[in-house]
Amino acid sequence: MKLERLTNNKIKIFLTFDDLFDRGITIEDIKANSLKVHKLFQEMVEEACEEMNFKMSGSIAVEIFSLQAQGVIIVVSKDEEDILIDEDEYLDLDVRIGEHPYILYTFADIEAVIQLAHCVKQMNVCITLYKFESQYYLLIEKVPEELYDTIISLSAEYGYASTLTLYKLKEYGNCIIPENAHLILTKYFSK
Repeated sequence: MKLERLTNNKIKIFLTFDDLFDRGITIEDIKANSLKVHKLFQEMVEEACEEMNFKMSGSIAVEIFSLQAQGVIIVVSKDEEDILIDEDEYLDLDVRIGEHPYILYTFADIEAVIQLAHCVKQMNVCITLYKFESQYYLLIEKVPEELYDTIISLSAEYGYASTLTLYKLKEYGNCIIPENAHLILTKYFSK
């Protein structure tokens, strides 16, 4: 479990699928929105809030995003009004579940990106290349369902699943190749 404070009233929790599996939860359990999942997420949110010194009182919104092949991001937000009012010690959770239809991997060097590009050049996917804080990122979108496992396996051979949010990457990262990065890289760099 990785924690990050986004703002004064918002924290982000990143859980890999291994973290969820260790706690006995599958993606199907999350989508089913069962009581077991609610209890587990409440425990994890409370643990994270305690660790980040984020007081849980008042109205709390919990957004859960499933990242293909990477894990789950939980964003916990507290209303601005509730930050100022500490007398009422109550907890009102509003849980929303969504999926991100993309895969984001990070690479230490451009050589690994080029090697992966050669592996996926025949696949019909949309790939964008970014650079952020001396790391390269491949944003892989429009992946047909039958290719997900293959794309994820190949990406994991050359890089690591990224916990960086797409919003932060687009805001602060440099887009090097906006689309079809795998085709452009294989055109200019031989294997």
